[in-house]
Amino acid sequence: MTSFFKTLCATAVVATAAFAGPAGPAAAQEVTLRIHQFLPPQAPVPKNFIAPWAEKVEKESGGRIKFELYPAMQLGGKPPALYDQARDGVVDIVWTLPGYTPGRFPGTEAFELPFMPASAEATSQAAWRFYEKYLTDEFKDVHLIAMHVHGPGLLHVKGDGVTKLEDMQGLKLRGPTRQANALLSALGATPVGMPVPAMPEALSKGVIDGTVIPWEVTAPLKVAELVDSHTDFAGPRGLYTSTFVFAMNKAKYDSLPGDLKAVIDANSGLETSRWVGRVMDEGDAPGIAIAKKSGNKMITLDEAEVARWKAAAAPLADQWIEEMNAKGYDGAAMVSDAKALIAEYAGAE
Repeated sequence: MTSFFKTLCATAVVATAAFAGPAGPAAAQEVTLRIHQFLPPQAPVPKNFIAPWAEKVEKESGGRIKFELYPAMQLGGKPPALYDQARDGVVDIVWTLPGYTPGRFPGTEAFELPFMPASAEATSQAAWRFYEKYLTDEFKDVHLIAMHVHGPGLLHVKGDGVTKLEDMQGLKLRGPTRQANALLSALGATPVGMPVPAMPEALSKGVIDGTVIPWEVTAPLKVAELVDSHTDFAGPRGLYTSTFVFAMNKAKYDSLPGDLKAVIDANSGLETSRWVGRVMDEGDAPGIAIAKKSGNKMITLDEAEVARWKAAAAPLADQWIEEMNAKGYDGAAMVSDAKALIAEYAGAE
């Protein structure tokens, strides 16, 4: 009799489970996402944006979204391959520069034109809105989480440093993107393109005389130990900036249940772009402090001298507008809108 009741109870449990189906299939689904990027984990963006962003998403998903962080190209390849790694599903999310593949994402260069950027926080918000208006087709192969820029870039150079435009003549300077290299050339230097992880070795071996980067990345890459001077620019707009994307494999995003997509969506867009821009601004202070402690020469060109640099660089915007017109864009409108969006968040020049 006891055996009969045991069998009956077991059958009832199985039948109940069969009729009920899986308990909350969406609630049961979990996903692990791999984030790949090119800087060491202690750099400002990996430490103060990517890791906290992942923790926030994991918490808001109830632990159903988990992350594995792979800094410094630990999953293989060179930095220019990152975008395709996300597109092709080699990894799930990447942080990278579209400018590492010159000519492929021409619209992003509107923010990389000379003397365009204000603070990273302000300019990054402008960049996201610009993306929504002009660039969704350029990035249609991925799911974009954020678009942002770094703080105003400056010169970090060996020797006596750059105190006037003429000092640029003959300098071999590392540049990150097509537009940055065009700017260096227009200013009289010889541009040497390379991703930022390759730059410290190039400095130490004398392959280059200096580099253009924002302050925030000088600390993790120990740039102050490799150069003697730093040249900044007076005025409300910096010499240049570079555009970054935080991008997810489209198929992976599409495969998520709706409630998990909603968690990703809540941590994407304008405010997320603003967040990473702010992290880049805040990352400048340690780099400045290290350079001062190292006894390096700190130079700020006054507005009269900056005007000379602007005049030398001015043709680049006209050239870019012509290039964009040839591609079917309205280049002049793009430049005008980029400037207006930056002014909306940063104030007028």
